[in-house]
Amino acid sequence: MTLDVTQIPVLSDNYVYLLRDRDSAKTAVVDPAVAGPVLKLLNERDWQLDYILNTHHHGDHVGGNRELKAATGCCIVGPAADRDRIPLIDQAVGDGDTFSLGDSRAKIFDVPGHTRGHIAYWFENDDALFCGDTLFSMGCGRLFEGTPAQMLTSLGKLRRLPDDTRVYCAHEYTETNGNFALTVEPANPDLQRRMEEVRELRARNAPTVPSTLGVERRTNPFLRPDSPEIRQSVGLVNASDVDVFAEVRRRKDSY
Repeated sequence: MTLDVTQIPVLSDNYVYLLRDRDSAKTAVVDPAVAGPVLKLLNERDWQLDYILNTHHHGDHVGGNRELKAATGCCIVGPAADRDRIPLIDQAVGDGDTFSLGDSRAKIFDVPGHTRGHIAYWFENDDALFCGDTLFSMGCGRLFEGTPAQMLTSLGKLRRLPDDTRVYCAHEYTETNGNFALTVEPANPDLQRRMEEVRELRARNAPTVPSTLGVERRTNPFLRPDSPEIRQSVGLVNASDVDVFAEVRRRKDSY
């Protein structure tokens, strides 16, 4: 592993991630909602920002682009499918492409659903997934611009990654997500144990992110439309995975 990750809490519940390749000293920031905390940390560490990595166009993910670009001259990388909505984008990437931060290399996944042009960055050798608002700890993003089928396909790409993959999502939504998950799969022992951990962490204002993909496969209802208990809970025992997913997402939207 050559990638160091620093988590920066901003706004009310966002996480921005500062990435540093140890060997090359190349530095990137993922989804900078605001510029100030990023610039402060760069100054404290005497680091130069080389890249911004955007997952999608929402303001709480690209809001710092212009100020960071003006201050550092960094290259802005973002989704090719949504390049018209990424401020000052320099490098457009899409499904199957790779991005190199020095010796740390990320594979790009197109993961539409939350937005039409959402992408995720998977640094395979560092067990690190930066998935924006597609996959959350025990949750997934709202379907603002995509369909349930699109989102389930997108989550399926991420679901297949190794168990040890750390899930660096962009928001601290875990406790609420977990409370909802218990409404559709209350007898899941992995979910029960995870929620005990989450409540203890949040009681002392500690982050619950990153999770791991192994934990998510066992506890996240949006990765588990084949769960018999979830199907029974939502009254869709014999339905398709897409229909079960859509109903779970509908219930979460009004939770």
